Amino acid sequence: MQPLAQPSPKPYHTSKQLPMHTQLKAIIFDVDGTIADTERYGHLPAANDAMRELGLDITWHWDTFKDWINTIPGNVNRLKYSLKKEGYTQQKIERLAEAFAPLKKSIYINKYLPNLQLREGVVPLIRQTISEGVRLAIVSTSYESQIKALLQSQLAEFYKYFDPILGKESGRKTENDGFLHKKCLDILNIKPPEAIVIEDSQNGLDAAICADIPTVVFYNDYTVGSPFEGAKLIAPNMAGYTLEKLIEHCFKVDNFSKVVNF
Repeated sequence: MQPLAQPSPKPYHTSKQLPMHTQLKAIIFDVDGTIADTERYGHLPAANDAMRELGLDITWHWDTFKDWINTIPGNVNRLKYSLKKEGYTQQKIERLAEAFAPLKKSIYINKYLPNLQLREGVVPLIRQTISEGVRLAIVSTSYESQIKALLQSQLAEFYKYFDPILGKESGRKTENDGFLHKKCLDILNIKPPEAIVIEDSQNGLDAAICADIPTVVFYNDYTVGSPFEGAKLIAPNMAGYTLEKLIEHCFKVDNFSKVVNF
């Protein structure tokens, strides 16, 4: 596959080619399930490998794991839940969880991450965002080392444009106060109406809405069917969605342009 063409850097400003709205200054991406299908083909098999290396006779399956994504945050908590069901003492649970976290992260980054596929439409949208001088940022529940490794592996040409990259170390994303999204706005020195958040899940949507940021949802096979109340746009992937279309959906006063395509 030929390498992606490197876009010419531009100063951060709003292009005159974009709709008249337009005070848009940043696109804030989620990562897991939004940029790539990391849960099913990355985090799940990495967790299973890590548990085997720790000598645990436990295997997680996708049908269960996809339900945990919205009910049990983080693979360490999922491991603790599984071990408790197996009857492990609290002391042993904590010891195994402590060993599991760095091991699983290393396996994910080194074994599975290089082979992950980006979701449809991600690259064209990122490329246009950069070419229009609109900033890129990340707000995610994932570890920042994992986010950076994914960007460097799959989006190397664009990595330098993502700033800030806020993950687990920077605070809780899915609390009901929109903390991490607000922190991102503060770092970017912009207001909520000057950004658009791109999400795949109800929890991520709720967090962004708590920060008053217009949000679009590109769902996947495990978030499809969620109500996505408050989303400005709901669609199965980013294919064909230009920056102009996102602006049109997010900043129409009546928001009649919402698309639902389950």
